[in-house]
Amino acid sequence: MTAIFFLLFALVAGNFFRISVIQNKKFQDMANDQHFGAITIPAHRGTIYDANNATLAKSATVYRVFLDPQLFRTEMEDLQKRIDKREADSKKGIDPVKNEDGTVKYPLPESVGKFKSDAKKLLSEQLGITEQDVEDAMNDEYQYAVLQSQVEKQAADTVLEFFNQYLLTSLDVEEDTKRYYPQNELAASVIGFTSSNGGVYGLEAYYDDYLAGVDGRTVSAKDSNGNELPYRYSKTYAAKNGDDLYLTLDMNIQHYLEKHLQEMTEQYEVANRSCAILMNAKTGAIYGMATYPGFDPNDPYEIHDQRVAAEIENMSEELQKVRKSQEQEYQWKNKCITEVYEPGSVFKVITSSAAFEERLIDLTNDSFFCSGSVTLDGAAPINCHKLPPGHGAQTFQQALTNSCNPAFMNIGFRLGTEKFSYYFDAFGLRERTGIDLPAESVGIGHDSSSMSEVDLAVDSFGQGETITPIEMITSYAAAINGGYLLQPYVVDRIVDKDGNVVLKNERTVRRQVVSSDTSDTIRSCLEQVVVGNSGGNVTIKGYSIGGKSGTSERLSLSPGPDDSFYGASYVCFTPADDPELILLVLADLPNADIGYYGSIVAVPTARDILTDVLPYMGYSPEYSEEELANLDVTVPFLEGSLEAAKTTLEGLGLNAVPIGSGSNVTAQSPVTGTVTAKGSTVYLYTDSGTDSETTEVPNFVTMTPEQVNDALVMYDLNYVSKGAPVTRQNAVVNSQSIAPGTPVPVGTVVELEFIVYADQD
Repeated sequence: MTAIFFLLFALVAGNFFRISVIQNKKFQDMANDQHFGAITIPAHRGTIYDANNATLAKSATVYRVFLDPQLFRTEMEDLQKRIDKREADSKKGIDPVKNEDGTVKYPLPESVGKFKSDAKKLLSEQLGITEQDVEDAMNDEYQYAVLQSQVEKQAADTVLEFFNQYLLTSLDVEEDTKRYYPQNELAASVIGFTSSNGGVYGLEAYYDDYLAGVDGRTVSAKDSNGNELPYRYSKTYAAKNGDDLYLTLDMNIQHYLEKHLQEMTEQYEVANRSCAILMNAKTGAIYGMATYPGFDPNDPYEIHDQRVAAEIENMSEELQKVRKSQEQEYQWKNKCITEVYEPGSVFKVITSSAAFEERLIDLTNDSFFCSGSVTLDGAAPINCHKLPPGHGAQTFQQALTNSCNPAFMNIGFRLGTEKFSYYFDAFGLRERTGIDLPAESVGIGHDSSSMSEVDLAVDSFGQGETITPIEMITSYAAAINGGYLLQPYVVDRIVDKDGNVVLKNERTVRRQVVSSDTSDTIRSCLEQVVVGNSGGNVTIKGYSIGGKSGTSERLSLSPGPDDSFYGASYVCFTPADDPELILLVLADLPNADIGYYGSIVAVPTARDILTDVLPYMGYSPEYSEEELANLDVTVPFLEGSLEAAKTTLEGLGLNAVPIGSGSNVTAQSPVTGTVTAKGSTVYLYTDSGTDSETTEVPNFVTMTPEQVNDALVMYDLNYVSKGAPVTRQNAVVNSQSIAPGTPVPVGTVVELEFIVYADQD
């Protein structure tokens, strides 16, 4: 017996030692869970600002509405007793206690059933839930049933007041936070959005640790029945609110990018979305980064593309779920960094830079012959966009301006597979750029050990590799900024709630890829591309611009050999002699029946973006003598003396045509402030009450400048041009601002876009 009791005592003692010493922490935590309760105090998520301190994302206080079902049922029993007492008192002639204004001090509902019915209806309407949801919460076995989260203050106050008027405390609210995006879909693919678990996509995800902050807690002691003890037995740990992000993105620049991307996407029916990036070529700071179509981060799960949404509506419920999930993922992606494409002729800038760095091109004496097609052993002919007889003999500058594929195949062969592959890697086209955004993809190119002659040929003009738009613009920037490959960034600094800068992004050089001499050469050649082929490049009066367009076959997306998918892109920079801004525009899979060349699709969009951005950023035009002689004129206010008006117009290089027999101008067309070309005609009305004469706008599209001038005289209209200069050989009208057949007052100014179709790429 002694041995048995000793053994039992040893087991008890051992178990006591295990619980009190070895597993002390575990059982202490379990005890604390029983003895203490904690309420989370949510931290406010940091705000995201643009470069001008405009708010792009912010958190606001909302409320979580919850019900204590057990207490609710107890209160309903108590409420029934109070109603019964009121009815008994009424039968005895005892009136309820009233306030000074005559209202009942302690009001009661007609019945418990009526209260429940009214409560379910009110909660359903205010919280956006069903009455059955409320019924289920009322019957729940637990002490805490959340009816709705992220409820606005007005709705929370309304439901709380409804319960409080009857002295009921079973319904209550807790403070919570909700994320708002005041600019809606603007820069959505860059900003991302949040869920209950934190940031999802974009900056919200990448900088989640900074933005989220640290939730606080109120820890309180409980009695043996689980009830909280008085306040002196509790301790509060304050929440630490998240840090604020200040971006390099400018909201106005972002608007220009998205506005013109939308116009391009809709005009050319772009199937695989469009994107654009505007970056500082010297620092890597991103001023604008857009994907269209995008989404609204305030409602990220809603399909933003109405065409796709309509397609989903017509599917079966099972297919709807699958397709909607796919489209949500698709619309959330930032095309600029997550999707790869064949760059096409824009890549010729990289091939050229590598060849000049290796001294394989003589800018003055080299000749590159193009017959329109090249056939390599065992492969189908590789064509130039100018089919036989081709471009003939060309200097390097001519080959670049002509965007001649055979010429760049020649340059690729001079480099060889090892050198070509070396520079492909040196320009960062097989690695992430390091931009501070999540889910960045990397380019794919042929390795030198397995690169065939055909691979080298097509790679040299940008057709055999796939890269991301952000890789393209950073490598292009390295070619023209002195040779420095930069790390792009969209966040300028992160600031805590005390105003301390906790992180600062600055210019980061990853490496120098080519020499400053090579960069100077490339920069000059690209400026001459614009000068020599102004019809297929961005030209804006008063600004020096360098650039290169690209048209690629999207072989990585083509479903079969008989299908032709295209990518139309353009990259340009300004000022041409000392680049500060560099812009990339990509239209992925435009409708080929409408247009698919980079010079046709992407160039006008890039021009429209820079036309808006350059004055906004304070870049002043510097006109050449030729540009000064042909500057457009702003029509002044001319009402008053007819003779004075004629003199004013003559001094501006404009013609005057009086209408009426009076001596004073009472009205004019074009109106004051209208911009028109020199030599335009202003119609001056001299009789009060005279109706303006009207004319009909003809179809100017495909007209040459000479034909345009004849039509303007015939229809009494004026014009202002954009795009290719009207002096450019083969220039024709590509679009007009007023639709053909529209009746307008005589003298109306029509904006005409000129382009040179012969110089396509």
